[in-house]
Amino acid sequence: MLYRDRPTTEVAVRIATDLDAAWARVTDIALPITDASELQAVRWLDGATAPVVGARFEGDNANPVLGEWTTTSTVVEVDPPRRWVWEVGGADGPWATWGFELDPVREDVVVRQWVRIGPARSGLNLAIDAAPEREARIVEVRLGQLADAMRASLEGLKAELEGR
Repeated sequence: MLYRDRPTTEVAVRIATDLDAAWARVTDIALPITDASELQAVRWLDGATAPVVGARFEGDNANPVLGEWTTTSTVVEVDPPRRWVWEVGGADGPWATWGFELDPVREDVVVRQWVRIGPARSGLNLAIDAAPEREARIVEVRLGQLADAMRASLEGLKAELEGR
């Protein structure tokens, strides 16, 4: 698994809720802020208040290894109430693409969050450049960290929407 291959990881949880309630929460850009998350704060830019194609938001992040940084994200796809996708990155293209997908199943909703890293260079590339022979392991560890944070976020969402 190499960075240039744009690897992806995803986490899904089945929630006893309705589609509209799940959509309202996954379109709240502050949802991923948990104790397990790198995301510390988030805010809409340019007067935006909801995910529409072209809307931008900024996130403040912190990681014990990578330090602190701020990202700008752009919403690139919205299909209410089923899917929305945003890209994180700068002028060289996205460092990562993130998304939420909702699928109704009987009286429940399966909420899936995913991330695809690359293709533009990110902080992860600093680690890869320092140890190119370990690239596959570096990417694997990073995807695991991102999956753990998504899992914590979705488990919190499940508890909230199921009234626990």
